[in-house]
Amino acid sequence: MPLPTPAPRTPMHTRRVTYQGFRRDDGLWEVEGELHDSKPHDIDIHDEGRWLAGEPIHHMRLRVTFDDSMVIHAVDVAMDAFPHSPCPQAMPQLQRMVGEVLGRGWRQTIQRHLGDVQGCTHLRELLFNLATAAFQTCADAGAFAPKGDGRPPAHLGQCVGWDFNGPVVERVYPMFFRWQAPARPTGTTLP
Repeated sequence: MPLPTPAPRTPMHTRRVTYQGFRRDDGLWEVEGELHDSKPHDIDIHDEGRWLAGEPIHHMRLRVTFDDSMVIHAVDVAMDAFPHSPCPQAMPQLQRMVGEVLGRGWRQTIQRHLGDVQGCTHLRELLFNLATAAFQTCADAGAFAPKGDGRPPAHLGQCVGWDFNGPVVERVYPMFFRWQAPARPTGTTLP
């Protein structure tokens, strides 16, 4: 279904973001993300240079390698185009993500390691959605199967489609239909 017809307008910016997921021959997983920003007109950035129409202002790529438990083993990064000379200084900081888990609290983990001036806004944006691409990459390999510990898979209860009280959970995960997290004793903290 298309969007409604827009009001008259002029194109000003294009951002393309793509992710590709892979199963490696050694059993690990990889997701590669790529971000590409361009303008339909020439622009000048003070003291940095001139970018021609269609030329990338930002062109950045990430490769995150992880295991079946979603623990990150390696992060590779490339900045082929960037608007300011200090931008590449953010690349080494991505190694702080090695050992972290692609899962609950992912955005907070990114903020803790790469937030504010510790990192790059555009690389953080690539990482935000990379976790979802990682889950989709592993989906056919049983990543969404219940673990047998009585807890639901992590994606349940995270969107309208996977609502514990909804028809999809009732059909696909009947054992978790209308599931509620056990009450925590007063004064306990999350692990």
